[in-house]
This record gives sequence, C-alpha cells and structure tokens, in this order.
Amino acid sequence: MTREKRKISLVLGSGGARGHAHIGVIRALEERDLDIRYISGTSMGAVIGGIYAAGKLDAYFEWARLLEKTDVMRLLDLSFTLTSLFKGERIIEVLKELVGDRQIEDLYIGYTAVATALEEQREIWLNKGSLFTAMKASTAVPAMFSPVYIDGRLLVDGGLVNPVPIAPTLNHSADLIIAVNLNGWPEQPVVAEAATENDKAAKKETGGYRAAISRFVGNLIKDHEHDDSRRDAVDLIMQSIEVMQGGISRLKLAAYSPDVVIEIPRNACSFFEFYRAEEMADLGYARARKVLDQQLD
Repeated sequence: MTREKRKISLVLGSGGARGHAHIGVIRALEERDLDIRYISGTSMGAVIGGIYAAGKLDAYFEWARLLEKTDVMRLLDLSFTLTSLFKGERIIEVLKELVGDRQIEDLYIGYTAVATALEEQREIWLNKGSLFTAMKASTAVPAMFSPVYIDGRLLVDGGLVNPVPIAPTLNHSADLIIAVNLNGWPEQPVVAEAATENDKAAKKETGGYRAAISRFVGNLIKDHEHDDSRRDAVDLIMQSIEVMQGGISRLKLAAYSPDVVIEIPRNACSFFEFYRAEEMADLGYARARKVLDQQLD
C-alpha cells in the first residue's frame, strides 16, 4: 500500500533577501513528498508563499536567480515622499507579469499574509482579496517602503510584530506545522563576493542625478557584514529591526512550538542582497534537508 502523504502547514518568516532560502526549503519538502496545504507568511515569506500558492515559484526563481546588483537597484523606485524611500510598485509590477494578478481566494492552497496595523498596534491577517496588495502590505518596511491602506487601516511590514507567523496555521488541519525562521543566531560570516561586471559598470557612472541615485541605492545593497567599522543610518536601522525580530521570533517559536523549525542565520546575507537568490535557495535547501533527515522518518 502507498503511504498517504503527510499534510503540512508551512510558516515562512521575514528577513529580506534571506527570504529566498524559503525556495530551497519548499524544494526539500516536495522531495520528501510532503503535501503543503497551507502557508502563512510575513514580509518576504508572504511573497515567496504567495507565489508558491499561485503555482509560479519556478518561474519566479528563474527570474530571481539571474538578478545582478544593478538589477536590484533598478527595481527600487524612489518615492520622493516623506513617508518612505521607495514606493515598491516596480517590483510588484514585475511579479504581476510573472505570476498574474491573483485573488487569494483563487490560489491553489490556503494562504495568509501577515501585516502590522500601525494605529491599532497589532498584526492583521490578510487571507482574501488581491494577492499583490497583501504582499505589498506585508513587506512595507517602515521608512523604506510605502505603507498600504486596506479597509481604512494603515498597514506596514508584518515582521514588526510577528516575524514567524505560526498562529494563522492553527485553524487548519495538518499533520505537521513546519516553521522557517530567517532570524537565527549568526554563524560564520559570509565571505564577500567579487564584484560582477554589472557592478563595475555601475560604479563608473559619473555626474548628475542618475549617478547620485545609483550611489545611494548601491550603498543600501552592499554587504555591510564584512566591515564592522562602517555603519550608516540605514544599515543601523535594518540591523536593529533584525535584532528585534530575532527576539520576537524566539518568543513566538517558544509559545507555539511548531513540529519542525528550520533556522537560517540572520547574517547569511543582508536585507537588500536579492542578487544572491540562488545562494540563499541552496542554503535553505541544505538546512531543510538536514533538519528533516534528523526529525522526520
């Protein structure tokens, strides 16, 4: 007799570019013939989870794995407002082209994105309506990306209050709850990568508005982990948020005790290093394989 697949509720945590590790985790789960029935995600976890629930993760990864630093810079659309540095609309338009404009109710599996309602000071579960509006709200890091209004609520990044959103999965029947925490304890620092030809070309741009913007955004996505003597304001804000999220993550994991926890060290890559998608996916796959081999039959 063929053994029935175990049903999984999957929790995908927040962590900026480290969220590409979720792709490798999902691949490892599928290899073990585990049936993902429900996904709850925050921030980048909401993005990867939503794309997977729409059945377009392979197409997304083929695009993401080819990103260079200069591509990331082009996707960061400056907002020129007092509320945020970036609008976040350009990346949403790219995702719509890859995935299609979807409603959450029409996805292949259950899905919840978690955002933070600023005025109510609590988390909000987005499990109906536009998938991309939910993604944008869940990823709206304060001061970095524009907040989103939904039903009169001002919503920002869900990772502020719940970086590992286990609670939404508790209302759904599953054999196992598997959580992916992208804010694990730091490990051996990652070796800085050599500059690509695109990066070198970007550095040669001189003069004028375009060069100033290029330098500004380039500073955001450079790897600060390897030079502790240089800390700018954005770097300090992002690292402070990650420290806060690390503490909240440990509290959430202790309170809800999922069946399996896969940890990704928070220094695996910095928040804006989205050009390291393939490396992060490989890391997620390796960590997931190791944990699953240890904890599942």
